[in-house]
Formats: sequence, C-alpha cells, structure tokens
Amino acid sequence: MDGIKRARQQVLEAGREMLKKGLVAATWGNISCRVEGENCIAITPSGMEYDILTEEDIVVVDMQGKVVSGHRRPSIEVPLHLHLYEKREDIGAIVHTHSTYATALACAHKHISPIVEELAQVAGGDVRVAKYALPGSQLLATNVVTALRDRYAVLLANHGMIGVAKNLKEALKVCEIVEKGAKITILCNVIGQPVPISFDDVQTMRRTYVTDYGQRET
Repeated sequence: MDGIKRARQQVLEAGREMLKKGLVAATWGNISCRVEGENCIAITPSGMEYDILTEEDIVVVDMQGKVVSGHRRPSIEVPLHLHLYEKREDIGAIVHTHSTYATALACAHKHISPIVEELAQVAGGDVRVAKYALPGSQLLATNVVTALRDRYAVLLANHGMIGVAKNLKEALKVCEIVEKGAKITILCNVIGQPVPISFDDVQTMRRTYVTDYGQRET
C-alpha cells in the first residue's frame, strides 16, 4: 500500500470515528495527516458529510496547498493545517472538531486548566484559546500556532478546538480528552473553582505518558 492510499484511509477512518464519538456534526470540522515518504498531506474535502465519504474523496495537497491527487475541493482550513505542519515537525496529524463543551469554552474565551491527569498527559498542560480570526484565513493559522506552541491541543475562539499528535489515532484521543476536560471544567465552575495540577506534576506526567505509558513492542 503506498503512502497516499494509506493516508487517505487513515483520514477517512478518523472522520467516521470523529462523527461516531459526537465530536462533530454534519460537515463541520476537518482532519489531515502527513503522507509518509512524501512532502504532502491528506485532508478532508470541503463541505462533505463524514458518513458518506469514500477514500477517493480525501484530497492530497502539497506543502504549498496545491492539489496533487483527488477530484474534490479540500477543506478551507488548508492554510491552518499547512502552517501547523510547517511550524511543528513533531506533528503528524491534525483533528479539528466542534465538540459541544470545548466549543462552549472557546466561545467564552476561557482556557482549560490541567485539572485531570489524562488532560495533562495528552495536552501537555493547559489548553489555551487562540484569538479569533475568520475560518480559512492565514490570520487564524497564525493565531493557532501562537496559542498552541508547546501544547497538543488548542481552543479556537468562537469556533471549536484542535488536537494534534504524531498520528491520527492519538490526535483523535487528544480531542476526546479535551472535550471531557471541558465538560469537567464547566461542571467544576458550577460547584466551585477548579484546582489545577501543579506545573511540575504536569510536566512529569507528560514525560511519563510519552516515554512509558502503554505497551511497548519488544
């Protein structure tokens, strides 16, 4: 299986999983990943529902945004995805959702403190809010890169959230955990002030998650 075919399948599967988990509705949100061995990315098409997508609908664009494979128009957020890949070599996949609780905090311009361990582990700290800019704009791309910095998740003001990781499975997990963290944050604010985990402990948990968590091949 060549790199483009594999990347298309991964994006397609991630889109269906994102819809199944309730992280997006209808045609909103977008997904991409780097194509192994190629200087390009596979990304979801613009304005198509995830449950009817086929592998051929996934678009491949080069790092200048030119379509190199596929017959659909790519997501309008191509500039955002490309800018993230350009600025963060550790990113191999991007998942952009409009999940309810994360978007609620994004609309209130409220960040998510690392108040639960799994959020600290997958996000690497608090989830900041990127300043508002129009969807598809280069300014949005710049704002997201600035707010994301050394994290793996970011809220987009009045828009949604983004999870990034080395692969799509992990990026989707980031989005799930951020949504859970957003819900817990909102509930905590009903009963009292959320108490974040200390910076040192967050850093320790992130390192442990990256190096020691889960099973390792022998």
